[in-house]
Amino acid sequence: MGAPGKNDYLTEHVKQEVPPATPEEQAELDAMYKRMDEIHLKPLWTQIGGLMPNHPEPRAVAHKWDWAELLKLAQRSGKLVPVGRGGERRAIGLANPGLDGNTYISPTLWAAIQYLAPGENAPEHRHSQNAFRFVIEGEGVWTVVNGDPVPMKRGDFLLTPGWNYHGHHNIATEPMAWLDGLDIPFAYQMDTGFFEYGTEKLTDESTPDLSRSERLWAHPGLRPVAFPGKTSYSPIGRYAWEHTDAALNDQLALEEAGYPGTVAPGHAAIRFTNPTTGGDVMTTIRAEFHRLRPGASTTPIHEVGNRCFQVFEGSATINVGDKTFEANHGDVINVPSWQKWNIIAGADGVDLFCFSDAPIFEALDLARTFTPEGI
Repeated sequence: MGAPGKNDYLTEHVKQEVPPATPEEQAELDAMYKRMDEIHLKPLWTQIGGLMPNHPEPRAVAHKWDWAELLKLAQRSGKLVPVGRGGERRAIGLANPGLDGNTYISPTLWAAIQYLAPGENAPEHRHSQNAFRFVIEGEGVWTVVNGDPVPMKRGDFLLTPGWNYHGHHNIATEPMAWLDGLDIPFAYQMDTGFFEYGTEKLTDESTPDLSRSERLWAHPGLRPVAFPGKTSYSPIGRYAWEHTDAALNDQLALEEAGYPGTVAPGHAAIRFTNPTTGGDVMTTIRAEFHRLRPGASTTPIHEVGNRCFQVFEGSATINVGDKTFEANHGDVINVPSWQKWNIIAGADGVDLFCFSDAPIFEALDLARTFTPEGI
């Protein structure tokens, strides 16, 4: 036999067991641990399993929030809770059942349904946390970002990057609700959050069809020469639904014609990007839109980081870890870190808005994926 290899050595030593402490040793250990507690110390050897597990073990759990129920409660709050100073926003946060009652959908992300009644104004403020809005239905609200009025319509994806003043006003005869997403938990854990009140009255109450940011930046493949260089977040205030819809349709049309363009058979997807860098729209949040033909499915995958889906149209079966969710219009489902997930489109196909914290982990070189069934 040859000399034992490294793996043999490791196996031999892993199997070794530490003998139990004698009564005298245990008394000394107890006294030492008591003194450690008194001066705020913790020995690694008693907690390494929790600090360094073999793979991510998230406290967040997979969960589905039913849109019909969310909307019903938002409508009720619209009758009972005014918008204004003190409350600032009529937003109802989605609290992950595994995160100790915090209003976080994941350890890094916050999501809420925001509701604005006809004629209401949400006053301006700003914060260092990055934010977006995705409009699941309705129109008639303008969000004003740094004085630029931006229309909000069904299917639109809108940005409010950190430290930009913003407020909202509803000029329609009907209320409107949408999905808010922010990096509040990440900013809270990192102690980086700032907040500042703005004006009670919106700085611009006009209602243009296009915001100034769209007129400058939202032309495919073109950028204004007057604004060279890179910006840390996208200068586009609204990614209009008609462009998203057309891009997804064209990908599927290319697939039908026998050309590459889709992520997988029957699966078209786009990522919203910063035109000055080609990267994500914001430094902490990634946003995508997925369209699956009837019966199409995504490849099951594990990935570091947290992502959330909202069903825009159609229906889907969404598998996350050992849970299966039947999702319909407006429903929100989260995927905790390293839990295997995949999506199977329903009989009419499915459109899904998706957001995640992927830019954080990619910037820190901590991103990791695994496809147990192969690509």
